[in-house]
Amino acid sequence: MESWANLDFHLDLSGPGGLRQRLTASLREAVRSARLPAGTRLPASRSLAADLGIARNTVAEAYAELVAEGWLTARQGSGTVVAQRVAPPQPVTRAAAGPAVRYDLQVSTPDVTEFPRTEWIRSTRRALTAAPSEAFGPGDPQGRIELRTALAEYLARARGVRADPERIVVCSGFGGAVQMFNRLLRPPVVVEEYGLGFHRAFWKATVPLAVDDHGANTEQLPDDLRTCVLTPAHQFPLGGPLHPRRRAAAVEWARRVGGLVLEDDYDGEFRYDRQPVGAVQGLDPEHVVYLGTSSKALSPALRIAWMVLPDRFVDPVLALKTDREQHISMLDQLTLADFLESGAYDSHVRRMRLKYQRRRDQLVEAVSPYVSVSGIAAGMHAVLETPYEEEVVRAARERGIEVSPLSWFRHEKSDDDRSGVVVSFGAPAFPRALRPFVEALAACH
Repeated sequence: MESWANLDFHLDLSGPGGLRQRLTASLREAVRSARLPAGTRLPASRSLAADLGIARNTVAEAYAELVAEGWLTARQGSGTVVAQRVAPPQPVTRAAAGPAVRYDLQVSTPDVTEFPRTEWIRSTRRALTAAPSEAFGPGDPQGRIELRTALAEYLARARGVRADPERIVVCSGFGGAVQMFNRLLRPPVVVEEYGLGFHRAFWKATVPLAVDDHGANTEQLPDDLRTCVLTPAHQFPLGGPLHPRRRAAAVEWARRVGGLVLEDDYDGEFRYDRQPVGAVQGLDPEHVVYLGTSSKALSPALRIAWMVLPDRFVDPVLALKTDREQHISMLDQLTLADFLESGAYDSHVRRMRLKYQRRRDQLVEAVSPYVSVSGIAAGMHAVLETPYEEEVVRAARERGIEVSPLSWFRHEKSDDDRSGVVVSFGAPAFPRALRPFVEALAACH
């Protein structure tokens, strides 16, 4: 039996009628709306009267009236309890306009069912035990030094980033980081002609850059612009890593025009059939901003991202962040720092890399009789090359499966007309959705 006796609970005593009538109506509505669920034990009349600053008899009379109406029950030794026969209202639902989506295979999140709860709890306990008292005060807009130090070590070791804690700024998600640069940099911004929609949405004006099997064609970067956004480790969504010659060309362009490369390390930690590709930032930390996030390796619910900045941008970014962005949870920052330092982060990434690779292999084997597959050397999605883009998306939706047409990711000013479907094998629903999706694909070929 739940008890309300020692809990705070809001009762609205405004409205028409006397005080007893208003109290009775407020309690009745709390029970009717299930704010007070069936079986909840109410406080003694003396306690509630003291909390509300009213006479005990007023509460006792309100209780008695509600007992008489059947909303409450009162038994010797058990106190006053919300009656079991009072059922909460059932929510009203609308019929779906079309087939219900049972399986979401759109490119969005990792398999969040695999979040390392046990290891995260251990890190939380260690972090809380070791945290200095000042950590519970106002937050540092740059982020906790413990996390920035752990990130500097990890990024240097695992991603080839040239970083020190003073150049790292922790922020609430990748979008928050990009929005700051939207205020600091002059548009238009060069973006890959196929890419994440918010890469384009965050900027006031964008210019597309051609993409092929070797990644973005950075040798075509225009000298009259100063900013470009790249996904060099694993081009999104087409999948190829940026060719070494083009990595060098991007840095040479930034130096020549006094520009800046924003490097989105979208899912570079998950590689399968090749050696890891280091960050472009390692070639020139003064002309490349490295952008990373915990969303793909752990969970988007953490809302923790980081920027490794050229020295000249640290103060301007912090000035914007102080005014515009909320500080990240201190506990989450300290926990992630411990998670990195303890090796739990590396272990989780390795485990998920093997799981995603097995899923990728299952997808390739299942769809290879019908289509070619590309973009699978890394990441958590694959591009299925098919001239029947719309038909496949429609057939999948009829079976309750949501996948993404490749055209969704194409820049509106791009002349490229390739056709395909982007499927997430990292999605939690993938194992259950694979068979019906293949049936939908086969029906279109």
